Amino acid sequence: MPRAGFDFASNDYLGLAGSDLLRDAAQAALARGVPVGAGGSRLLRGNDDEHEVLEAEAAAFFGTQSALFINGGFTGNLAIFSALPQHGDMVLYDALIHASTHDGMRLGRAQSQSFAHNDVSAVQAAITAWRADGGTGQVWIAVEAVYSMDGDCAPVAALAELASREQAVLVLDEAHSTGVFGDLGRGLGHGVAHQPNVLSLHTCGKALGVSGALICGASALIETLINKARAFIFATAPSPLNAALVRAALHELGENPSQQQQAWALIHHAQAEAEKHCGITGFSSQILPILIGDDKGTMAVASALQTRGYDIRGIRPPTVPRGTARLRISVTLNTSKQVISALFADLAKELEAAA
Repeated sequence: MPRAGFDFASNDYLGLAGSDLLRDAAQAALARGVPVGAGGSRLLRGNDDEHEVLEAEAAAFFGTQSALFINGGFTGNLAIFSALPQHGDMVLYDALIHASTHDGMRLGRAQSQSFAHNDVSAVQAAITAWRADGGTGQVWIAVEAVYSMDGDCAPVAALAELASREQAVLVLDEAHSTGVFGDLGRGLGHGVAHQPNVLSLHTCGKALGVSGALICGASALIETLINKARAFIFATAPSPLNAALVRAALHELGENPSQQQQAWALIHHAQAEAEKHCGITGFSSQILPILIGDDKGTMAVASALQTRGYDIRGIRPPTVPRGTARLRISVTLNTSKQVISALFADLAKELEAAA
């Protein structure tokens, strides 16, 4: 479906994707000779100074020992879970974890087991039971900081405490948190990212407005990925020009906190308007899921809103569990308070008509 109408569908949370900031950064990078293409994998001739400078700057920005720039968030999770957990290890993953993590685990050699969504006690119980059954390997705990279809947040502090206590590694997918949550947009887990048993994935194609992903963590984990992750070793390196643009986006986050503040002003406004017009509460992020349940009814409401000029998409199984079809409303700096208010007023009418 082509782009049309006011943007309530993208992940361009800070409105950077089409910004003059990144356009100017691209022109400046090309003017100083940054290549458009890499021409090969990072371990062959594809490595470029822009990749390495970005990784150093990203590690400093996110507060970790090292960082690795990779082609995207999906590829990043594929690399992490196929290469790091070993035979004899256990990966415990949130029941709502992203598809990329599932694919990575399928390629890996460790055992894996889901736990109830955001239930820290369930993680503890699973570790205790696994060890009682003779498990002696490394435990890995996989969660999303902000869940892409539900918009709720992981209990990061409690999970980090549990991971430290149990000598587990916490793998935190910050895809929908980077740029929006944490000091200067460093992510929901910024306060624990420096710990050697925490590995964070920051995608660059959402709030940062570009593409690719940064895996940030202890140097030992990053070096292992460089030497063992097939998704990194055998892939053509990301564009050096793209790396230069990610650098510009990270610099903007560090130097211009007003964008994050503006985003939260819109998010709070949207949450208030959802309650005022539709009686819907309980949101905790820039992602506002409007659960309708029925697939056909959900797509009908989405279509009606699109006709009214709003780019809103219906989300159906298998992306979400059966019976939980929804509208996924995404709040970005590509819109305004006035448009948000109009949206929820119109949404209330469409929901009433569909009832």
